[in-house]
Formats: sequence, C-alpha cells, structure tokens
Amino acid sequence: MFKGQKVVLRAVKRDDMQRQWLFENDPEIWFLDGGRPRVSSLERMLADFDSHQLRGITGSNDFAIEADGQYIGHCGLHLSSDEARHCELSIEIGDRAYWGRGYGRDTIHLLLKYAFEHMNMERVWLNTHSENERAIRCYKACGFVEEGRLRQHLYIGGHYVDRVIMGILRHEMVTPASTSV
Repeated sequence: MFKGQKVVLRAVKRDDMQRQWLFENDPEIWFLDGGRPRVSSLERMLADFDSHQLRGITGSNDFAIEADGQYIGHCGLHLSSDEARHCELSIEIGDRAYWGRGYGRDTIHLLLKYAFEHMNMERVWLNTHSENERAIRCYKACGFVEEGRLRQHLYIGGHYVDRVIMGILRHEMVTPASTSV
C-alpha cells in the first residue's frame, strides 16, 4: 500500500469490480481513453479478474486507486523494457466526483516515485489523445513532456484526433514531500 496526499494505491480486489463495471460502461470514459464505448457485463469482468488472479500477470504493476475509503479507479506501470529501463504508465479515475481535484496528480506522483525509486526505471511514458486536455494538463503538471504525436491516429466521436506520446525522465521527477512509497 502506498499513500499520497489524497489517494492510497493498493492491490485491486474482487470487490472493486462492481464499481469498475460502472466505470467501464460509461461512454465518456472510453472516449477519454481513446477507445470506443462497449458494453461489458459484471459477470465477464469478474471472470476476467478471477482468471488473472489464477494466472498471475507478469510485467505489470497494477493498483487500485482509493480515496475517502472507496475505490475510484485503477492505475499501473507496465514493463516495456528491462534493458532500457522504461515503462508505460496508465491511469483511469472513473468516479467523476474525483475529476479535476488533484487526485490524478497525486496518483501519478506515487507511480513515478515507485517507478524511479523501486523499479529503477530511467523513463516513464504514456499516451493519450489530443482532445483529452484535462489529462494533458495533469501530465504536464507532473513533469511529463510531449515527445511525439501520431497524427489523426484515433477515430473518436465521428472525427480523427492525434495520439500524444509523453514521457518523463528520472532526473525530471519532483515528488511532493508527504508522498510515501
């Protein structure tokens, strides 16, 4: 368990799937992620969770994001290269009550601290799309810089948008003083 100023990152539990199912069926969240809406059943989500627990997933550090004692989303660091020491960051805060209030920033700071100090990564990268302006502002506030764009790479809501690639290097990280990992 890792504690930030606003969030706790902990292991994902089966009980979290009920709320995650609500998030997965929210079309706006799919658009923010660059995907298209799709309906999923709670039974399928629980079966997938159970299957992952039995198999054990390697190369990925997945966390539940908890605030005020409840599950609000998930995040992770996904190993891309041991040799080059870089990994991809992912984050989804599905509970709209926690949007735009610093919970994403706090989560990202914890993930970066974990990546650089405990996984010995040199670079953390992520991708989003050009119309996810709230996420881009958050990533920049955490020290990420735009490293590239894939022009008109995604088709969202009836039009094409760019995929934005962003990254941060170990020496560029700034972590709030009260973050503990």
